[in-house]
Amino acid sequence: MLFHRLALSKDKAGVLAIAEKGAEIQKAEDIIKEHFVFEFLGVSQQERYLEGELEERLIKNLEVFLLELGKGFAFVKRQYRVPVSNRNFSVDLVFYNILLKCYVLIDLKRGEVEHSDIGQMNFYLNYFRKEVNTETDNEPIGIVLGAYKDKIMVEYAMDNINNKLFVSKYQLYLPNKEELEKELIRLIGNT
Repeated sequence: MLFHRLALSKDKAGVLAIAEKGAEIQKAEDIIKEHFVFEFLGVSQQERYLEGELEERLIKNLEVFLLELGKGFAFVKRQYRVPVSNRNFSVDLVFYNILLKCYVLIDLKRGEVEHSDIGQMNFYLNYFRKEVNTETDNEPIGIVLGAYKDKIMVEYAMDNINNKLFVSKYQLYLPNKEELEKELIRLIGNT
């Protein structure tokens, strides 16, 4: 995965340093990746899937998924119930990061992340902060994880949100040789 992450990163020296020493985890931004690779799920490029099926495959491959997330993650629950005003909502996946001492909420999106998904995660984070966190817990972290994201839409949707909320992308397979060469040519041309 190092070669792939190195190709996608704008901070190549930083990626190499992390690969050599390991990542230091001190704040929320230290655990968030821009790209996650879920090749271990065995979903082909042509296969159609629902969000619930993606979630089910991640749970069946929980050990590998935890390794993809990074250091300090412990699984809490899937479809964590959030009861508010006689209505029930649910967070797809809830983890606890023992290094940061905080809950990490993940909302999976099959396609592109929408502004409403960011608002929904902000709602979940507010609930966890007020109803679930204990005095010893730090602020919860939210990750909206989608197959695509529009950077401009995400920027506007995230403006003035004080919670630790991040939008990341996932891909279901590593790029083939041609895709990787194309990305490398694009990156080399930008440096």
